[in-house]
Amino acid sequence: MTGAATRGLLVALLIATPALLLPGADAESSQITVLLACIAAILTFMEYNSRQPSIVEFRDAPPFNRLRFISLLFTILVLSLIARGQVAPTLLTGALTSLGTILGNALDFPYSPVRLVVLMMPSDAPYEAVNLIRTAAGLAYLVSLIALTTFVVLVRVMGWPARQGAFNVWVNLPLFDPTAGGDVLFRLQRDARINIALGFLLPFIIPAVVKATADLLDPISLSNPQTMIWTISAWAFLPASMIMRGIAMGRVAEMIHDKRRRAYAEAHMQAA
Repeated sequence: MTGAATRGLLVALLIATPALLLPGADAESSQITVLLACIAAILTFMEYNSRQPSIVEFRDAPPFNRLRFISLLFTILVLSLIARGQVAPTLLTGALTSLGTILGNALDFPYSPVRLVVLMMPSDAPYEAVNLIRTAAGLAYLVSLIALTTFVVLVRVMGWPARQGAFNVWVNLPLFDPTAGGDVLFRLQRDARINIALGFLLPFIIPAVVKATADLLDPISLSNPQTMIWTISAWAFLPASMIMRGIAMGRVAEMIHDKRRRAYAEAHMQAA
């Protein structure tokens, strides 16, 4: 129960971070933020306090969810500090802004995800707003790449999740129905490939879809700091999270394949 409560408080803190750091937040947005933070904290507590899994995947296979949470929290924290630096600059916000500017300019080349995010801005957007979006996108993309690289090292070098002991597929993949039909190994491999492919394509698809629908719907206003923070964070976090999920499911399929091969070998030896 203590661990579940701690996780709930951390999720609530993540949601409330932009509102806590950004100056001049109005009362209405603060109330909505508090409501969302409370709902997320309650749902997280109920999920981790329950013996039976319901939604959260890889619940008993750390540090999968911890790595995703830390990367998202760090992204939101850094972007909040950069947005705060536009109004109340400090040495920390200035350093983060300078680092983000360097990264954004380095990643802003033709057909790159950062360039597509910049092109998502309206043509009449001021230069300062475009530069801020480029800075935020560069930093957020770097954090997602670091998280993804760390997880690949955990899987390929550290042997995740086998080093944690026995792996329970039902507990860690509650949304995956092994009795839905077809070979479980084939379905896991197929879902892994789909998640990895979508993860690679989403950074390019999201800005293109937003830009294409701007004439039909009201475009997202990234001039609002909180909207900018959550939009850029989701743009960088969701693709990396899907790739990590695909790698994890591929690893589970690999473990099942190895276990089947050992079982077949033992049966063959006993029969011989």
